[in-house]
Amino acid sequence: MTTSPNCKTVLVTGATGFIGSHTVVELLEAGYRVRMVDNLCNSEASVLERIERIAHEHLTHDPKRLGFWPVDVRDSQALEALLASEPIDGVIHFAGLKAVGESFSQAPNYWDNNVGGTMALTQAMAKAHVKRLVFSSSATVYGQAASLPVSEDAPTQVTNPYGRTKLVCEQFLTDWCHASGDGQVALLRYFNPVGAHPSALIGEAPRGVPNNLMPFVTQVAAGIRPALSIFGRDYPTRDGTCIRDYIHVSDLARGHVATMAAMLGLGPHAVTSPDIEPSTQNGPIQTLSGLTVMNFGTGQGVSVQELVDTFERVTGQRVPTLDAPRRQGDVAELYANPQRAHTLLNWRATQTLESMCRDAWAWQSSLP
Repeated sequence: MTTSPNCKTVLVTGATGFIGSHTVVELLEAGYRVRMVDNLCNSEASVLERIERIAHEHLTHDPKRLGFWPVDVRDSQALEALLASEPIDGVIHFAGLKAVGESFSQAPNYWDNNVGGTMALTQAMAKAHVKRLVFSSSATVYGQAASLPVSEDAPTQVTNPYGRTKLVCEQFLTDWCHASGDGQVALLRYFNPVGAHPSALIGEAPRGVPNNLMPFVTQVAAGIRPALSIFGRDYPTRDGTCIRDYIHVSDLARGHVATMAAMLGLGPHAVTSPDIEPSTQNGPIQTLSGLTVMNFGTGQGVSVQELVDTFERVTGQRVPTLDAPRRQGDVAELYANPQRAHTLLNWRATQTLESMCRDAWAWQSSLP
């Protein structure tokens, strides 16, 4: 497929990370040009080659549809140079640190990376007159929600430094959007991304000890770690373990593409032919303008024990567990009301917990 002049260009920060890399793939498949930025502090440069393998068909006739810059998002001068090098239609901002537990011991780093990085990015965007931003936020801003499923109008009450940096970024971007007059900002609060691309070429590969549940499960199943610690079996839930809303990373990536498309007034696929009118495509119900806040989740709560049981059933692999005390900052139960994303974007999660476990295990099994 040859890219038409109508093709839109999206800058993705944190682009070689778990969610970022899957979103890059979905953007390429939807017809966008993508400019990737990542400082590789928690990912590998080889992810770029894996993305190129997945999207080979889309890059064959136009390799320039994909570009990569090893830039730290806090480096506003480097970002300004990149944004000045060609027209950028919108930015999807993933770059940042994301481990709840680690954020307690490394709070200054979290503020510097997450808040400082977001401010540097918007400074560079303002100079380049780029006014569309999709921000990777988190359901952790809700804390222990008073009622479930949690909607976007629920009070925010963070319980850890990571969540606090996300909430502060949301507040800053709200002010930035309103100050610009014609800015478009989408704050995407997503729940627990898991799974991997069905090709098993990209997935979640944290450096060191995993901070999220699914990669720990897969590493235990692979014999890399002896057992999975379950932090708390005394929560007021149906089996005593924490309940979360797990969403397949590919569903989440599609949600980012749908959000950017809605900001641009397009369908889910970028217009790649002058003969195709946006109104004829199966796409967003509305064009997003100003500030939008949306949850991305399945709307279904799954306990830690239920996820482990499903993983063992689907993969045939045993996952030994150890009981451990509750972790600081964890809440008992949190799952989404994703109706707003469905109403505005015609988006909903389609993948099952079984497929999340299956794809995560296929990815883990492909690793050396």
